[in-house]
Amino acid sequence: MAKILLISPSTWGRGITPIWVVSHTACLKARGHQIELFDCTFYEQWSVNEIKFNTENKQYRPSEYESFVTMKTEDIYEEAQNKVAEFKPDIIFWSAISSHIHGEGEYSNIQNGFDLISKLDITALKVTSGLQPTASPELMFEKFAGVDYFIRGESEFVLCDVADSLDKDKNIKSIKGVVYKENGKVKCNPRQDIISNLDDIPFYDYSLFEDQLFFRPFNGKVVRAVDYELSRGCPYTCTYCVETVIQKYYGFNEISKNGVLSNAKQYLRNKSGQRIFGEIKSIHEKFGVTYFRCQDTNFLTIKRSVLNELADLIDSSGLDIFLYIETRPESISTSIIPLLKKLRVRGVGMGVEMASEGFRKSKLNRFPSQEKILNAFKILKGAGILRTAYNMIGLADETEEMILDTIRFNQELELDNITVAYYSPYLGTIEQEKSAEQKSFQDYEYNVDGQLRTMTKSTDISKELLTFYKKHFTTLVREGLENLEKLKTTEGLKS
Repeated sequence: MAKILLISPSTWGRGITPIWVVSHTACLKARGHQIELFDCTFYEQWSVNEIKFNTENKQYRPSEYESFVTMKTEDIYEEAQNKVAEFKPDIIFWSAISSHIHGEGEYSNIQNGFDLISKLDITALKVTSGLQPTASPELMFEKFAGVDYFIRGESEFVLCDVADSLDKDKNIKSIKGVVYKENGKVKCNPRQDIISNLDDIPFYDYSLFEDQLFFRPFNGKVVRAVDYELSRGCPYTCTYCVETVIQKYYGFNEISKNGVLSNAKQYLRNKSGQRIFGEIKSIHEKFGVTYFRCQDTNFLTIKRSVLNELADLIDSSGLDIFLYIETRPESISTSIIPLLKKLRVRGVGMGVEMASEGFRKSKLNRFPSQEKILNAFKILKGAGILRTAYNMIGLADETEEMILDTIRFNQELELDNITVAYYSPYLGTIEQEKSAEQKSFQDYEYNVDGQLRTMTKSTDISKELLTFYKKHFTTLVREGLENLEKLKTTEGLKS
């Protein structure tokens, strides 16, 4: 039996239950290993107040969330060192791919976790995973010197094999998916198989989280929630999306004219309906969770037979739960509404990204028309389902007028909730490579966080102007653009 210390290095300072933590914990425990978690979330020294930040810019509605949690004033480095000394782990692991993909700061986990452990006295093996080593393993040994092993792609079973090897005295360097450095050269082992049957992962284990992590603001109220995944994979190939990095790693490279993987059926995977319901029921009963934040990249690409079965099970269960899902406008029609209602879907988030249909198609590989987007939001509104639009600012080649057009388009959508993120140059994506060539961003941006900061170096639209539009985006959608110049003057910006 090996001892593995998982580190959740979130800097957002609010309730997040990382999916990679619960999936890896489940797999490792099933193999007989001992697991403990050091969670950075509520350390004042470590965290920013993401709830306060996005409430002030009106992306979130005001709530009493802060009265439900207690921040920790202890020194995080001392606390982490004490945890290491007490647990004496054989392996420390702090980042992985999951259906969060990059949301809730997951992309920066590899950097944040490394920053923490680099200040600790550690004899354990340092192993980590995520999108960056999947995209560019050689670069990782430059950026994160001292890591013993990186894992590319899905890492649940690979990490289990690494842990098993310590018990059985086997060579870690023979395990598929592992990357290591030997005699100054980076060695990339053959890739591991994609996890084709998600039911092979045992019931996800949320037991390591402290109780206050389950509290979450939702539309002005505070509820008990978890991040959850029913499926993995997305058939679309948006040029800025980290999903494309995973697609390439597993050899899914053929793309149709409308930006869809030609062999998408092999890439899209989901749990069975019975498994999903059993897991949801267990989480609800053990932890009092009512809100399931489904992080599936595209919920409505899950097999319809699975969703129908799940809907029947939820509908007849009497469970006091609801779902929030993410999908695309192409998936929404009047015929899907009865299913969403039966699944207890209370809210739907969809990417608008930006208003320019031509830019979306030619630059981003996104093909839904303005009419389709408008109609999708209209259908959901008519059904009484809360609607959130995801917008993005700061792309290479974007102009201020394009941002203003996106604000106007959001006004047409008559939204319940509006979010806007800074474009983040995710390593290995087409858009990242292009933006680096254009000098809008560095070849590798170290401190990326789409909610909290932009790392742009663009001369076309300044960091100060992007910060202004991030701060006031929701206000400008709700109240209009009539006072834009006055607001700019107040903020010290030149017209």
